[in-house]
Amino acid sequence: MSTTAPASWGRYPSSQPRCLLPCRDAQMPTLPAEPQFCLPFGNGRSYGDVCLNNGGTLLLARGLDRFIAFDPATGILRAEAGVLLSEILALIVPQGWFLSVTPGTQMITLGGAIANDVHGKNHHWAGSFGCHVRAFELRRSTGERLLCTPAQNADWFRATVGGLGLTGLITWVEIQLQRIANPWIVAENRRFASLDEFLALNAEYEARYPYTVSWIDCAARGRVLGRGIYMAGMHAPPGLMKSPPPERRALTVPFAPPVSLVNNLSVRWFNRLYYHLPRPARGLTPYQPFFYPLDNLLEWNRLYGRRGFFQYQCVIPPAAAREALREILARIAASGQGSMLAVLKRFGDKTSGGLLSFPRPGFTLALDFPNLGQKTLDLLGSLDEVTRQAGGAVYPAKDARMSGDSFRRYFPQWAEFSRYIDPRFSSSFWRRVMKN
Repeated sequence: MSTTAPASWGRYPSSQPRCLLPCRDAQMPTLPAEPQFCLPFGNGRSYGDVCLNNGGTLLLARGLDRFIAFDPATGILRAEAGVLLSEILALIVPQGWFLSVTPGTQMITLGGAIANDVHGKNHHWAGSFGCHVRAFELRRSTGERLLCTPAQNADWFRATVGGLGLTGLITWVEIQLQRIANPWIVAENRRFASLDEFLALNAEYEARYPYTVSWIDCAARGRVLGRGIYMAGMHAPPGLMKSPPPERRALTVPFAPPVSLVNNLSVRWFNRLYYHLPRPARGLTPYQPFFYPLDNLLEWNRLYGRRGFFQYQCVIPPAAAREALREILARIAASGQGSMLAVLKRFGDKTSGGLLSFPRPGFTLALDFPNLGQKTLDLLGSLDEVTRQAGGAVYPAKDARMSGDSFRRYFPQWAEFSRYIDPRFSSSFWRRVMKN
């Protein structure tokens, strides 16, 4: 085994698999003797422990990296499950196509996008990633080879979309793309001074723009609680484009410092400066900085230091959103553990039907917190209280500490889902939420 085990993006908890098995030929590798459990591992962009299997075997799916078919007339793409979204975009954008749904990083695999049923800035228009999956092949440790579509083996399809990699090894995926006229985005930026102002802006902009998202100043208190920057965008129409911008050279955070560079002081100053930073009200921007603002800073997770960080993403039902979000932001501000990367947007009514899919109607807030030990765990536990009381949920792909009781409340179909788990598959996350 390699001396460096594949880790999650939050760098917490530690990754301690017993064995690493590369996947290279779209076959289920020969698994170790029982009772050792297995779990597919893509590109390690899940934040907590859903991609970890401490004491077990990780199936390294990045080796499944071949394109199988692409029809530029219909926008139907088939590729192996280890292909990255960045590799897909490099192929399809020059031919006038784009991903129907994309999360905030292009550095995830197709298999990972399905396993976590990822979402993007356009959920209110297009739903989650699983809504645009046409088919995939699922290999089981029992030797079964299942072709899964919304109509064929539909129960396995629903279990695997959002199924956290537990139902088997996805070997290839077929997705439907969306047509675009050019690679530019028409973007608008609006500064808002409070949570109430955000809610009013959101209702206005969602009717006109397929992509909407807001950055929130988590250090703000009082009458400016919930202030931030509203960003909306759409793919530019034909003829509306600029000359290609010079390619930006990616920067790399070279190492993890002994302590986090993200702290109360840096968060307060960064948030204040970012909120007041001049920005164009409307303009054209390349798609990369609009969809993937952090992908040009490689290994940015190292900024949080050697102890890593927690991400917390919750969704709150519409009827409870105003009060619950206000309470969550107030508790964060009072704790002095604010986040630089706080994102607020709305999920629409369209769902993939995945048994454990996180996206559901409501407002979703995502935040990063340096790992300060029990102090941070206490804060996140406090945010859980608000989320549970509001009838919301927390995203497993970004979790490293929710209780089993909370998980079962958030995902009431967990018992039905458990019937589809591969008998040889498990994860650190699943064992954690099933035992407590």
